[in-house]
Order: sequence, then C-alpha cells, then structure tokens
Amino acid sequence: MKHFVLAAAAAVMWLAPHAVQAAPPAPYEPDQAMVDAAKKEGKVVWYTSTDVQVSEKMAKAFEAKYPGIDVQVERSGAERVYQRINQEYGSKIYNADVIETSDAVHFLVFKREGILAQALPSDVAKSWPAEAKDPDGYYAAYRAHLSVIGYNTKQVKAEDAPKSHADLLLPKWKNRMVKAHPGYSGTVLTGTAALSKLLGWEFFEKLGQQKVMQVQSSTEPPKKLAQGERSIMADGNEYNLFLLRETGVPIEVVYAQEGSPIAIGHAGLLKNAAHPNAGKLFYAFMYTQEAQQLASDVGGLRSFHPGVKEKEGRVPLSKIKVLFTDPAEVEKQIETIKKKYEEYFGT
Repeated sequence: MKHFVLAAAAAVMWLAPHAVQAAPPAPYEPDQAMVDAAKKEGKVVWYTSTDVQVSEKMAKAFEAKYPGIDVQVERSGAERVYQRINQEYGSKIYNADVIETSDAVHFLVFKREGILAQALPSDVAKSWPAEAKDPDGYYAAYRAHLSVIGYNTKQVKAEDAPKSHADLLLPKWKNRMVKAHPGYSGTVLTGTAALSKLLGWEFFEKLGQQKVMQVQSSTEPPKKLAQGERSIMADGNEYNLFLLRETGVPIEVVYAQEGSPIAIGHAGLLKNAAHPNAGKLFYAFMYTQEAQQLASDVGGLRSFHPGVKEKEGRVPLSKIKVLFTDPAEVEKQIETIKKKYEEYFGT
C-alpha cells in the first residue's frame, strides 16, 4: 500500500490550495453517549455510488455492530448522487446523513458550498496519510479503485485479448465492446479525463466508431461481460470484475500498457444531517479496519488503511501502472468532456 499512498500524493495534494480555511476538528472516537443518541434516532441515510451489493453488506455490518440503528442505502451513479444532493440542498431538503461518491471533484464543490460538516474519525486521524484526507476535516478517502479493460474468457483467448487501450481500436472488436458513460459515472468521468489527456480525443473518436454498447454506471460493463452480452469491456470498475471472477464467472482483468485510471472515492458527513448522531457514528465506522477490510474482501476496493490486507490473486497496486488526475483540473473540463463524449458516442 505504501506505493499507492506515495503515488496518490500527486492526485490529492490539490486539497490544500482549494481549502476553505478552518481549524481542523479534534479527532473523535464513538462513545456510549453517541451510540445511545444514534439509537434514539434509529436510522442513518447513506447516499453512495459504491455498487449496491457492496454498500448493502457494509450497511448490514454496521447494523450488526449497532443493533437498533437501520441503514438506508441510496445507491446511484456518482453524477446522479451529486445532482440529487445539490437539488435537495437547493430546496432545503435534508434527507441524507453521509455522502460518498467516486468523483473527487464533488467534494471540492461540496466543501466550497458549505454542504459538509467537519468531522474527523479517529481512524482517519491516526492512519490516513495527509494526502488522503482534507486538511480541514471535511472529508476523507473512503475507497479507491481502477477503471480497467476486461474480457470474457469463454469468448476471447488470453493471447488474443487487448493489452492496451490502443488495442480496443482493432477492427475485430467492432460490435463486441461495452463501456460506461462519464455523464453518469464518476469513475468513467475521471478515466475519460485521464485518457483524453494521455491519448487525445482522437482515441475516443475512433472508439466511438466501434459500435460500442453504451451503459451508465461503471458497475454495469462487468455484468455485461459476465452475461456474455459483450466480449470486451472498454472501461468500468475493477472491483466488480474481482467479485464476479471470484465466484467463478469467466472474466479477466486487463491493466492496460498505457496505464489504468484510478478513481479515489471520498465520503463526508453532511452539515444538515437528518440523523446527526447516527450519521457521525456511521461515518466513523466506514473508516475502521473492520469496515475497510470488508470493503476490500467483499467489495474488491483499494483501501488507505495500513492494516488492510488484499486477497490473494489480486494484483497489488505497486505492480500496476496507474493514471492519476488532478480533480481541480477535471472540474474545469467537465463540460468539455461531456460535450466531446456525446459527440462521439451519443447521449
């Protein structure tokens, strides 16, 4: 994990220049008083872009640890989560307690707009590197994952599978690929920003001519591979490939020669949380070694917690060429990315 932390600095050091200057809060450890207050509220509402089967298991783990507090999981693509919370706060509707998305740009905006509360779980204070948490204590990296190429091993032999993003442009993959949409998925928005910078928009123009099946969330392409609807995944999240492969589904991950974009998903406690004590308790739970190990084991997610051990058979990040993006730069390019993308792939 050390390699990941050092490399991540390039991606997350943007936090300080854009910070809303405020004294960082004191770290907190849930105590009995917080637990009792949370039980009186009886519920926590979590807006998340993590795949539903993973987020539901995280919710169940919390409910088992704190009986009497239900977790309402509201899962959607990162961009939809972002739109929803902005619409709700614009209308002074405060349903959610904790928010998490795979698009780091969102937390620049949330912090700037005063949507988040300062909250620093003790695990984050003790274990997270400075680059992976907001210096003012408004949010921290909950998870990370890669956007990768994948293939169905029943339909494509290993020696014939694409080894690079450039290989996706070969004529033999026409009508055989699936990919997610940057207007819906934060993972793919981040990946599109990284690849357009590295390979140019010409790459996406040519990819758009390959008659690609377009889906929304980054969780969907792995499922299309698993169902045999498409042979090749042009992009999509790594963790769903892990989960499917580990149940015996004939799919494989490809870490492209040019590099694989990384999406760092942050989480934060909302300022006007409907259930402030339950929200604060759940927010702290998300960063515990127990929860982070669950996210890795069950979800295939990459963690910043130094105590988390990755499952055998998963390639460690230290052996993968990773493409980082600067969220502040991505924020400036969002409209261009969406416009260019729709020009080549449609809406």
